[in-house]
Amino acid sequence: MDQPVKKDLELYAEIRTILGEARLRVQKNVNSELVIAYWQIGRLIVEDEQKGSHSAEYGKSILKILSVHLTEEFGNGFSLSNLKNMRLFYRFFPDLAQKSYTVCSQLSWSHFRVLVRIENSSARAWYMNETIACNWSVRALERQIGTLFYERLLASSDRKAVEAEAKKQTTEAEISPAELIRDPYILEFLGLPGSGRFLETEFEQALMDQLQSFLLELGRGFAFVSRQERISTETKDFFIDLVFYNFRLKCFVLIDLKRGQLTHQDIGQMDMYVRMYDELRRDETDNPTVGLILCTGADESVVHFSVLKENERLFASKYRLVLPNEDELRRELEREQRIIEESKNQGNNDA
Repeated sequence: MDQPVKKDLELYAEIRTILGEARLRVQKNVNSELVIAYWQIGRLIVEDEQKGSHSAEYGKSILKILSVHLTEEFGNGFSLSNLKNMRLFYRFFPDLAQKSYTVCSQLSWSHFRVLVRIENSSARAWYMNETIACNWSVRALERQIGTLFYERLLASSDRKAVEAEAKKQTTEAEISPAELIRDPYILEFLGLPGSGRFLETEFEQALMDQLQSFLLELGRGFAFVSRQERISTETKDFFIDLVFYNFRLKCFVLIDLKRGQLTHQDIGQMDMYVRMYDELRRDETDNPTVGLILCTGADESVVHFSVLKENERLFASKYRLVLPNEDELRRELEREQRIIEESKNQGNNDA
């Protein structure tokens, strides 16, 4: 048999592209049709329950009967728990099939099964939109929910908003860095010991090895630029641990990694890095640079009496190397909320 010539290979490549794109369209269509079908099943179940007996026993018995008959005829996918998910799917997304066909094509049923577990409607909508925007897999979505990504972001944003309101320095038209910076960051995927017995260079290398996971934890709009980037004055060289660019904020984000507690020297160093980067690297089309110090904790007095309190472009956030359970995270967020409320009350008293 003759060896294929270049023209044959080009033809094969073109046909292969066409078939690959066609298969992808078919998969998307099948997925969206399946999602809509499950939404319609959920609607029928809810409407039947509303017309029939209102007792919990009625609904449970109907679902059991449906599960048996549907499984016999259509196979797996119609367990009692899955039918309950379809019912919740319709209740939580009553307008989805009529108004948001695109959403049905972008998210799988597995995504929606995870989303219907979220009781908070605002959080549910936020996770759905972020999953679409960031193309999160089901596993990534589960991790973000499990680490209270939305709640951490909200708490961090609320705290900065209170401080900004007190200083009257924000405008509603702009996206604030506080909307994207959160506290704490959960970095369990690094596999580093929770005791902190490692070098900062090992910390940095671990983040580079798991860059995709780190970008997921950072949130939307972040792109990696460099590590150990050198910026120089006439007399001295300085090295910034990590540099990112955020396309939503349209600015560079400098990250300094610390093994231990935040110190005033760390804050002063980051303040200097941000000022130098603005002068030496920032283009006229970029917004002012943001600095983020990742540390294991921060004394409130250090934060209060430092430039962190007055500068909306400097942040210090804790990181966790061991995945905390949801209760631990909620307690930490509740503590942050108490601080926010105290700041509000203080502002009202001063007024």
